Amino acid sequence: MSVKAEVLAILEANREEHISGEELASRLQVSRTSIWKAIKALREEGYEIEAANNRGYCLPQTNDLLNEEGISLYLNERASGYPLEIYKILDSTNTECKRRVIDGAPHGLTILAEEQTGGKGRLGRNFYSPAKTGIYMSILVHPAFDGNDAMLLTTAASVAVCRGIKEVLHKETQIKWVNDIYLDGRKICGILTEAISNFEMGKIDSAIVGIGINYRTEDFPEEIRDRAGSLEKNGEHIPRNQLVAAILNAFWEIYDTLESREFIKEYRERSMVIGQQVRLQENGEWKEATALDIDDNGGLIVQMEEADGSTGKRVLQTGEITLRLKTGLL
Repeated sequence: MSVKAEVLAILEANREEHISGEELASRLQVSRTSIWKAIKALREEGYEIEAANNRGYCLPQTNDLLNEEGISLYLNERASGYPLEIYKILDSTNTECKRRVIDGAPHGLTILAEEQTGGKGRLGRNFYSPAKTGIYMSILVHPAFDGNDAMLLTTAASVAVCRGIKEVLHKETQIKWVNDIYLDGRKICGILTEAISNFEMGKIDSAIVGIGINYRTEDFPEEIRDRAGSLEKNGEHIPRNQLVAAILNAFWEIYDTLESREFIKEYRERSMVIGQQVRLQENGEWKEATALDIDDNGGLIVQMEEADGSTGKRVLQTGEITLRLKTGLL
């Protein structure tokens, strides 16, 4: 680890506390000049490191650039050890993961970006993701199950995001089937899972779980701001590094027991559609239905009128429909 990275790790672990250059130099067994150069380099990268005479250097809570040192500080033993890469700007973290798969990227690679110029949502929609407004991350996995279980990754990631938000921010969230997270009636997070399949074997070689979270929307265009929710309320501080770590901790905990489907119970409990009258768009036509339950594979069980006039139950899989609550929530 470079001196710069070690200095950042110490400041991250002691946020809001001043640490003298002399103490930093002593801890790292380097010269004061090396510490000064490291601080200078960090400031050039955007870290607003404060300096006070006779007190030293301090990284305030309000300075919340995503960084490996800050995230690693909160990762548990299970989630540690996977490669973690952070970029100022990417077209899309999912797209970057796809490029890395071609190069043989390892299981567990996690890519984050401060800004995306081509963020993607389901059904080819754009995901607005400018700088300083959200958390944009993708997790690469090489799963050992077939395509029929692929939706479990999306449902697992949904539960992981909800757990992370509750742990760090003490806020309760809901899930709109299959991949949207809501807070106080507004969407704050979307999840997009993309699979790279081996058709001959009928298996998934790789899957990319993309997570996009809004934590601040005050600078969004009005047409987006009116319907987008955010984690931040009344200027409160959102510790993004800690939140990313909490989500990763939860994701890998669930991933280890994915095939047991134990987490589906929590997914059901957080569902905002079970028991609701919903409208389904199928083949360009809107249909009425009642959402009854979520099955153990993450499918939405609905009761609806079929073309012949009969009423029956169906299990809907992701990608088949666009779902809207009658209340107007997207």
